[in-house]
Amino acid sequence: MIYNFPFIAAVILIGLGVYACMFKRNLIKIVIGISLIESGVNLFLITLGYRKGVAPIYTNAPSGASMVLPTPQALTLTSIVIGVATTALMLSFVMTIYKHYKTLDARKARRLKG
Repeated sequence: MIYNFPFIAAVILIGLGVYACMFKRNLIKIVIGISLIESGVNLFLITLGYRKGVAPIYTNAPSGASMVLPTPQALTLTSIVIGVATTALMLSFVMTIYKHYKTLDARKARRLKG
């Protein structure tokens, strides 16, 4: 059961992020929801990297120790950098929408369609 905890935490983070994106109207809460989804995916990638008895880099490791594959860690670091840039871009869009419409409500900002 303890080994499944990171997977359960990843599912909870992704679920909370999807809930915030679908059911919240505040644009900042939607951005936070997208960040929660990114964090859940990063946790999932890191959790997939743990293998029992595999020593990908350090060959004199004790037998039976849990090791980490470097590929998911590299993917996660790349994902974190892309996530920070995407979050900054989304927040700048939210600031621009707020300056133009004087509201953070997504329903009121739907006038952008016209």
